[in-house]
Amino acid sequence: MSAPIADSTAASAPMDDKQRILHEVFGFSEFRPGQAEIIDTLLAGQSALAVMPTGAGKSLCFQVPALALGGLTIVVSPLLALMQDQVSALQLAGVRAETINSGKDRGENVDIWRQVAAGEISLLYLSPERLMTDRMLAALSRLPVSLIAVDEAHCISQWGPAFRPEYGDLARLRELFPGTPMVALTATADAITRRDIAEKLFGENARIFVQGFDRPNIRLGVAFKQDWKRQMLAFLARHQGQSGIVYCLSRKKTEETARYLSDNGIHALPYHAGMDKGRRDGNQDRFMREDAVVMVATIAFGMGIDKPDVRFVLHTDLPGSMEAYYQEFGRAGRDGAPAEALMLYGLGDIRMRRMFIEDEGGNDDRRRQEHKRLDALLAYCEAPQCRRQTLLAYFSEEREPCGHCDLCLDAPAAVDGTDLAHLALDTVRLTGQRFGAAHIVDVLMGANNEKVRKFGHDRLDSHGAGKPRIKAEWHSILRQLVAGGYLQLDLEGYGGMALSARGQAVLRAEERFHYRPDAAPLPKEARKARARTARAEQRQEEELSGADHDLLAALKTLRSDLSKARGVPAYVVFNDRSLTDMARRRPTSQEDFATIHGVGQAKLEKFATAFLAVIAEYCQ
Repeated sequence: MSAPIADSTAASAPMDDKQRILHEVFGFSEFRPGQAEIIDTLLAGQSALAVMPTGAGKSLCFQVPALALGGLTIVVSPLLALMQDQVSALQLAGVRAETINSGKDRGENVDIWRQVAAGEISLLYLSPERLMTDRMLAALSRLPVSLIAVDEAHCISQWGPAFRPEYGDLARLRELFPGTPMVALTATADAITRRDIAEKLFGENARIFVQGFDRPNIRLGVAFKQDWKRQMLAFLARHQGQSGIVYCLSRKKTEETARYLSDNGIHALPYHAGMDKGRRDGNQDRFMREDAVVMVATIAFGMGIDKPDVRFVLHTDLPGSMEAYYQEFGRAGRDGAPAEALMLYGLGDIRMRRMFIEDEGGNDDRRRQEHKRLDALLAYCEAPQCRRQTLLAYFSEEREPCGHCDLCLDAPAAVDGTDLAHLALDTVRLTGQRFGAAHIVDVLMGANNEKVRKFGHDRLDSHGAGKPRIKAEWHSILRQLVAGGYLQLDLEGYGGMALSARGQAVLRAEERFHYRPDAAPLPKEARKARARTARAEQRQEEELSGADHDLLAALKTLRSDLSKARGVPAYVVFNDRSLTDMARRRPTSQEDFATIHGVGQAKLEKFATAFLAVIAEYCQ
């Protein structure tokens, strides 16, 4: 149905052209790692699957051979916005590219098709739905189709994290265009997904290129939910004035979160599939074109979004799989500059995701694979060491600790919690393996509420046995027991927990349990105290009102030196409010220094001379 591929002698000419096209059309002096080999494969008439990280230059891998081969290249792309952006960029580079899609009126699409039929278009971008109609396929069969490129190819796989049924029909292309090389491109495909894509699209008759999955410029972090709104504001405060994405699980939460951020002075916009198209497109356009916009979105937002300066991605809920998470946080830092990804998750997230897998249909094999994928993501969340190592190991890559993820920078030590696990698991067993975490913790803490009394759980040996620990720590232990596969959640009921084979092994003393005590949240009063301290520190900084922060830094350095010499905490010398008062008022004498907040006679005698000297030196 398409023109035959030229022999290898004739193919050498377009191969020689690739460097010229790269320089003259795209303005680059050299290819990025991996690009040239993929291009040479296509120019030789072979098909290829290219798995390359976001920002590695996947588009050039088919755009350069499209121009070198001549004829028509069909590019299959999932989103109208993505197609239009690439077409516009190619047109600016002088390339004859177009797209036929539902966003254009019929007259415009007809005019574009006339150009295609006349051989005036080099690259034609189509959605899978429009390409795989009988009419379009019949029309293309009469044209010299020299290359077919399938972008976001993970959508082909039945195991794909963003499975789109329409992509499945693309498996017919190798039969409809038997002599035409094809290239499938994605940033996200584990070994199972790669095999599935290759089998469906190529019949496994293709070269597979896996360039790597590491995005070293993105700092990775995970935290479990305590007060997620507070956690979100604290995270965004670190990225004030920057563009980023906040992902939410539901449309309702997306709208509410965008309003909440706006009420807190953050330029936030919502995006989800249930919005009016005009409003949704308008918000996306503002995000793409304006600075310091935070897009609050469901996973409907992101695929194909090529905004290079996204500085952060925050997940307020657990993603569906490692592949989905990789793809979503990968929208940050496309320019190679430092970016940050943080995921918040809790026990409720785990149950919700398990339910989604059970409810979405598919056969037992599909569900089993998706549960395994979720298990891998939970293992990433509970990783005892470098997150990047855990992430890349999932994609069959090995590397040394990255040195800048949350665990490398501040790794909480895992401790043996076998006795605690035994107590928790035994309580689950004694209560009938049908209650959720809240009730199990109530039993452990010796609660005397109606539910505990109703089921006679106040008479259990474990009732009150967990009192030496705080409630929040028991919740953390139970969450880690679920994440580690020691406990299973009842998906059809109300989140009840039951022992797994692994949990039973702990009860039989055949297996030990290690957990991260540092992961346990602070009790409510401690959180309130920390919040009060933070507010007080903020007020102190505001009181500085014009005082030079360099002077304050110098005073803090002196305080640190003095505290170390005396073997006491820094605040024992002076607290921050005292130093702020010094920096603001800049005393020049003993008498002035005596009026500083927190300066009594003893501290006046011990410290006045040293602090006055620093202030005097600064003022000079």
